[in-house]
Amino acid sequence: MTEGSRPRLILASASPRRLDLLRQIGLTPDGIVAADLDESPRPNELPRPHAQRLALSKAEAVAARQSDAALVLAADTVVAVGRRILPKAEDRETARRCLELLSGRRHTVLTAVSVLPSAAWTKGRPVHRLVESVVTFSRLSTTQIDALLDHGDWQGKAGGYAVQGMAAAYIRYLGGSHSAVMGLPLFETAQMLRGQPGGWLA
Repeated sequence: MTEGSRPRLILASASPRRLDLLRQIGLTPDGIVAADLDESPRPNELPRPHAQRLALSKAEAVAARQSDAALVLAADTVVAVGRRILPKAEDRETARRCLELLSGRRHTVLTAVSVLPSAAWTKGRPVHRLVESVVTFSRLSTTQIDALLDHGDWQGKAGGYAVQGMAAAYIRYLGGSHSAVMGLPLFETAQMLRGQPGGWLA
């Protein structure tokens, strides 16, 4: 890397929506590397520390694999009802249980972001943020839940729904960051990158 040039930007996520969100603010990563970590909560782990731990662990795992100058961006999104962490829905029944729990209730979406320089980029600095949003679903009938499940965009989503998908028809309140609920808080991420040397964003 020449003096004054930027390092490579690595997105530590295989999530297509996080890639789309980055592109929305004019950033296309130079590389995409999934961290492939066990994302299960630890015993008695609360939602905020859980999200923060996973975002940092993803960034650390990917940064350790970079032999050249790189800046690694990682995020983790947790859907929580009180102290309870809802799972990522990998099957229909898990998604149904999540939607039944969220029906007519307020819940919290926590997205933690970590920006970590590789060892080869000594000018970079680690930065971490946690963005908290509040979402409330209307009361869902069995027919409405079945329709959401049939649509299929719940697959792999924390809490069993995608705010940018069909579930938007049943969300009566969202306070905080819409993009964070999708998986990456754009304003906060832009601020984190602006704080790095190299003029990442205007």
